[in-house]
Amino acid sequence: MSETATLALTKQLIAEASVTPEDKNCQAILIERLQKIGFEIEKLDFNDTQNIWARRGISAPLLCFAGHTDVVPSGPQEKWTSPPFEPTERDGKLYGRGAADMKTSIAAFVTACERFIALHPDHPGSIALLITSDEEGDAHDGTTKVVDVLKARGENIDYCIVGEPTAVNRLGDTIKNGRRGSLSGNLTVKGKQGHIAYPHLAVNPVHTFAPALAELTATEWDGGNDYFPPTGFQISNIQGGTGATNVIPGSLNVKFNFRFSTESTDSGLKQRVHQILDKHGLDYDLQWSLSGQPFLTEAGELTKVAQAAIAQVCGVEAELSTSGGTSDGRFIKAIARELIELGPVNASIHQIDEHIDLAAVPELSAVYQEMMKRLLV
Repeated sequence: MSETATLALTKQLIAEASVTPEDKNCQAILIERLQKIGFEIEKLDFNDTQNIWARRGISAPLLCFAGHTDVVPSGPQEKWTSPPFEPTERDGKLYGRGAADMKTSIAAFVTACERFIALHPDHPGSIALLITSDEEGDAHDGTTKVVDVLKARGENIDYCIVGEPTAVNRLGDTIKNGRRGSLSGNLTVKGKQGHIAYPHLAVNPVHTFAPALAELTATEWDGGNDYFPPTGFQISNIQGGTGATNVIPGSLNVKFNFRFSTESTDSGLKQRVHQILDKHGLDYDLQWSLSGQPFLTEAGELTKVAQAAIAQVCGVEAELSTSGGTSDGRFIKAIARELIELGPVNASIHQIDEHIDLAAVPELSAVYQEMMKRLLV
């Protein structure tokens, strides 16, 4: 494909060193282009986070493109083959921080809208873009706050396309139609410190926790379903002791995480963990942190349209998947009837020398344009 507008805009965005929660000049660039094609722009900034809600049209259905202008830090810049914020073409790929996650997708949103509106200036329905600068960070003042504003005024989304990188081997091979929930625990098991030669005068929390750990890791939390694998429990860190070899530790800290399916709830998982800990007679404190509920769009109109557009543009049969970490889709699904994530190959995201295939840049924009045509015209 010879279309170069998406590549030029992608390079312009990569050149902005928008390390989370910084946006630099990215959203100003987008606003200027979107206003030229009839979008009404609403800036919804909270604290250090910049957000925009851009909408064209007032009728249903509402198709929304969602994404983030912030990127993760580059890491040691001297380890990059070319500077992370100088977009560089090399060996058929475009290199730069944000190339895959997710400035190409945002550029493709805009150029797809530009071409679609030029062909269909009086299109039915509405088009919107929800863009934040706080997805890669704490995600406290970004999409979740915008969704609160939209929800309060009854502004709902019929179809949402999140531009997260979802492909495994080539553009279009994977669509995310849901994500698992993420629930973390910070557990402190209490004991009594003492000399290791006098264990009868101490209580070793490592020993008291060991049977509970065995049960927690052996428990089947649910069986998953057609869209989700079974809920998984993983220990991420265990720490105890003073560093000396002759001291029984007075406490043990354990950090763990559930990635859970729609077959479980966060409240149910919490209850079962407490039951196991209590059964083993532990003296403990446990703080919970829920970073995302599971969400799912069952195979339907939006997934069908996405698969058809990918087949037409890329010649690929797209599979539906709910694998991977969390995304801002977990917030948007509260006001979106159908939501998917669709973007470039994710193999290099967050890495040194992040990149995207140059051929995928215009293809992604064409897929988004084809989906607009099928959903709105």
